[in-house]
Amino acid sequence: MSLDWTRHLVIVPVLLPLLCGALLASLTEGRHRLKFAVGYVSLLGLLANALALVLLTDKHWPGGMQAYFAANWAAPFGIALVADRLSAIMLVLTALLALAALHYAQPRWGRIGVHFHALFQFLLMGINGAFLTHDLFNLFVFFEVMLAASYGLVLHGYNVARLRASMQYIAINLAASLLFLIGVAMIYATTGTLNMADLAGRVGALPPHALGLLKAGMAVLALAFLTKGAMWPLGFWLPTTYAAASPPVAAMLVLMTKVGAYVVLRIWLLVFPEGAGEAGRFGYDALLWGGMATIVFGAAGMLATDTAGRMAGYAAIVSSGTLLAVIGYGQQPLVTAGLYYFIASTIAIAAFVLLIELIDRIRTPGAAMLALTMEAYAVEDTPVEPKGRGVPAAMAFLSLAFAGCALMIAGLPPLSGFVAKFGMFHALVNPGPGLAPIGPGGWTLMALVIASGLVAIVSLMRFGVRTFWAAEILAPPRLHAAEALPVAALLVVSVLLTVQAQPVYRYLARASSDLHHPALYLRQVLDTLPVPGPAAETP
Repeated sequence: MSLDWTRHLVIVPVLLPLLCGALLASLTEGRHRLKFAVGYVSLLGLLANALALVLLTDKHWPGGMQAYFAANWAAPFGIALVADRLSAIMLVLTALLALAALHYAQPRWGRIGVHFHALFQFLLMGINGAFLTHDLFNLFVFFEVMLAASYGLVLHGYNVARLRASMQYIAINLAASLLFLIGVAMIYATTGTLNMADLAGRVGALPPHALGLLKAGMAVLALAFLTKGAMWPLGFWLPTTYAAASPPVAAMLVLMTKVGAYVVLRIWLLVFPEGAGEAGRFGYDALLWGGMATIVFGAAGMLATDTAGRMAGYAAIVSSGTLLAVIGYGQQPLVTAGLYYFIASTIAIAAFVLLIELIDRIRTPGAAMLALTMEAYAVEDTPVEPKGRGVPAAMAFLSLAFAGCALMIAGLPPLSGFVAKFGMFHALVNPGPGLAPIGPGGWTLMALVIASGLVAIVSLMRFGVRTFWAAEILAPPRLHAAEALPVAALLVVSVLLTVQAQPVYRYLARASSDLHHPALYLRQVLDTLPVPGPAAETP
């Protein structure tokens, strides 16, 4: 049996940023153009590779997935990477956001400090590895690579507020990493394996006392993931970090928050699926109601704050809570809609995070305070004869981009946020044959998603009125093309996601179907043989 060369594409998302980051770390501070060129080449390669994996998993590889064994050691002993439809689309999303963030950083943020570009590549290595790995210990390794790089990036261009927020961020994530190790140790002590497929195959044969210890270990592991995924009450750190981080780093933090929810989705549907005996649906109710509590917390935070950075953080919390509640509900059609919402909300919040700094250039502190005071005391302007005035192109771009971000985050038509929420409502009300009809949990989730959308549009429009209407703007903002282009590109991607909703939705339905049939993963990972060495020559 010969190894098909396309299998090597599975390892590229880890190796390419690793090698690129090592190269960038050796470059001196002043070689900015070379650093950007190397980074762009790496990201374009990652995007092309991810698109190839989408095509291969959906059309060519049997079972829609491919297992890759590092060092050619078969599972469960070796390091297993698995590319399937879900991980492939996550790699595409990562590459798109990374391209937007790096392009935005070109005029300013990428020129501050020596190792921004190297840390950015190592961050991508950790994120891509977390999406691909099929082993809990290597998941811990990739998480730590991702977090170690993010520690330096959150401090990038440091000031007092950024330093304070980063210290909180580092302390919280170090505590979560300790919980991660404790949970992994308990799971290995119980089952003797950390390979996800092997773990799923052994759960059904565990005696009751061992199953209880496994559940305790998985609960500790879930605390680590849910801390990183900002589930209430563990996500108190997120709004402060988002508001303090530089825009390109904050855009990547939007995706990093979703990695925790992705891992919970991956592990829980594999290890504790429906019909797995005593282990079936363990922790699903906690995810459902915890996710809904997170939606309430995030919506309340959006309504209470008037700071755009913290508003984006609370919007990310609402998004994360919605995903966790969808996972807890557990039905395949709802998970399909939840995956579409995962992509749409991540793009929307990342675009908004990049836009905030550009909007701040037209908001002077005095004008913002005056607008807030006039609103609080109901001060009305004296009516005057209206006079026509041209709108600068920069102002038109900022206002239209803000309106697009607001529509996507709130889930209003006609953009992808509305399509995602409509898909979730349809899946809740019409679950399909063989699935339980909507119950109290489903109705509550639907009501909270609607209410959170209304809260989001009220909060965002309030901010928009204060910024573009009530505040006195002395001069049009100066925008660099490299800063405006990534925001526009993300909005265009959202429009394409809306126009091409049907093929994207069908692809995600196939990915959701794979997740709900864990036997496919067990066969693909455990039955795949290592590549044999060259045949010995006979004398």
